[in-house]
Amino acid sequence: MALFEQGYCFIAGLDEAGRGCLAGPVVAAAVMLPLEKGAETLSELLRGVNDSKQLSEATRESLYDRIMQEALAVGVGIGSVELIERYNILQATKRAMQVALDQLSPAPQALLLDALTLPNLTLPQRSLIKGDARSLSIASASIIAKVTRDRLMRELHQEYPEYGFDRHKGYGTEAHIAAIKQYGATPHHRKTFSPIREMLYGLFADFE
Repeated sequence: MALFEQGYCFIAGLDEAGRGCLAGPVVAAAVMLPLEKGAETLSELLRGVNDSKQLSEATRESLYDRIMQEALAVGVGIGSVELIERYNILQATKRAMQVALDQLSPAPQALLLDALTLPNLTLPQRSLIKGDARSLSIASASIIAKVTRDRLMRELHQEYPEYGFDRHKGYGTEAHIAAIKQYGATPHHRKTFSPIREMLYGLFADFE
C-alpha cells in the first residue's frame, strides 16, 4: 500500500504466465484493486490469493472468479508464438503486458511488477523480487494470467490431443518432449526454444 499512501489511487499489478513453456503463448494480466477499501478488507475479500504456482488448478479457478468480481479493472494481453519467435520471450512478455495495461479503465497511475520494468512509460514503476508473494495485485494478476493461459492450452488440446496440452500446459515435461519426438512440432511450439531447436536439426541423441 506504499504507493497508495503516496497519493496514487489507481495502481496496477502485473504478472505473466508461460514464459518457460515450450508451446503456446505467453499471457500477461494487469489488475487494479479498489485500494480505498483498505488492505485488511482486500485481504479478506481475496483470501487465498497468492502466487498462482503455489495454488491448485481448482483453487485458481475459484479465485479467478473472485478477482474478476472484486477488481476495479482487469486487462489481459497475449504474446503469440509468432511474437515470441520474432522478438524473444522477454520482449513478447513486455508487449503482452502493455496490451493488458491498455485495457484498464481508469488508466493506472503507477505499476507494480514482478521483477520486471516496462520501457517507454512515464508513470512510476516498482519492480518487486518475488512480487507475486509480496503484492496482492501482482498475485491477482498472476492468477488471471495463469487461468487464462491454462484455458487456452486446454482448447489447444482439443486440436492436438496427442501432445497432452491439457496436462502439462506446454511445459517441457518428459511426456511432452516424448510427444514432440514422436509427432513433431506443431505451429504452436516455440521452435527457437531448446530442446525443440535441437530436435529440428535431428539432434535427438542428446535427449534420449
